[in-house]
Amino acid sequence: MFLKKLKEKLSEIKDKIVGGILEKGGEIVKGEITIKEKHLEELEDYKLHLLEADVAYEVSERIIEDIKKELIGRRVKKDELENVIKDTVGKVLLKILPENFDLINYIKSTNKRPFIILFLGTNGSGKTLTLVKVAKKLKENGLSCVISASDTFRAAAIEQLENLARRINVRVIKHKYGADPAAVAYDAIRHAEARGKDVVLIDTAGRMETDEDLLREMEKIARVTKSDFNILVIDSTIGNSAVDIAEMFSKYVRIDGIIVTKTDIDTKGGCVVSISYILKKPIVFITNGQNLDDIELFDKKRFVERLLS
Repeated sequence: MFLKKLKEKLSEIKDKIVGGILEKGGEIVKGEITIKEKHLEELEDYKLHLLEADVAYEVSERIIEDIKKELIGRRVKKDELENVIKDTVGKVLLKILPENFDLINYIKSTNKRPFIILFLGTNGSGKTLTLVKVAKKLKENGLSCVISASDTFRAAAIEQLENLARRINVRVIKHKYGADPAAVAYDAIRHAEARGKDVVLIDTAGRMETDEDLLREMEKIARVTKSDFNILVIDSTIGNSAVDIAEMFSKYVRIDGIIVTKTDIDTKGGCVVSISYILKKPIVFITNGQNLDDIELFDKKRFVERLLS
């Protein structure tokens, strides 16, 4: 179940805070207790515990330190202690996550046509399927689309893309395998301009973060297309490796937003918190299955509510 491990660790943190306050006690005045540093000493251990939920250490440290800052010196009614701690943890998580970003409304608000979206990611991240899911969302919201088959490297990549795009009745612009990916994207943009399409979605070959030649090719595609929005597609099941991948990609191409995939098989959930915090970029969508409708806008308030429920 998505978020299971992170939910468990956050629940342990809440219990540890409440237990520390009640066990170590303090002066109770009119049913209120003042939270002191001594009550929160054992929280230091949870900087490491959160790693088990795929929360990067830098992020774990920030979460624990912010919880302490929010609580130390605060007077709390004893019978409201649990709710106050839960609300504080939620407040800290909301501050850490970037603001929500509605890509659909953003595209509608711009005068740029066609609006060019470049999809990037490693092998196996689910990038091609995710691109078509996004195209379907855009169409459902009144935006016409065309897709560039700029993965000219992987065997059967073009056929996979065409089969998926056919299901939502979106045109795919393609060249032969081995063609210049940037040239394919350029033709897709020209097609969109001629046909009055609203959005061009550019599929690209998956590339490992260690392959500098392919990363430079990705940089070329972005430069040639002058892409308006670059989306990094991240597989949630790879855990803290996602942060390293994202940081390497961002050295070559501007990252504007993130889509986290495969949340239906990720039991930890910490990847979402880590990557958005470290990159300081919004999570635009999360996907949770193989069907084309298995995609949702990311809402950080709803995400935190699920974590603390």
